[in-house]
Amino acid sequence: MARGSKEKYTSKQKRQAHHIEESAKKQGYSTKRAAQIGWATVNKETGGAGKKKRKGSSHAVH
Repeated sequence: MARGSKEKYTSKQKRQAHHIEESAKKQGYSTKRAAQIGWATVNKETGGAGKKKRKGSSHAVH
């Protein structure tokens, strides 16, 4: 997979990035910068491509 490919992102992440990008364009950012903002925000919130892994153990400690 080429660097910068968005292939491994979920459809929800792609949709979120697109909405953020559109909002940034309305605020006056260039198309390129708006896309960077959108994907950076999605990466920050979800931990990158795919879903964020849970922290800690799922087993109860007694």
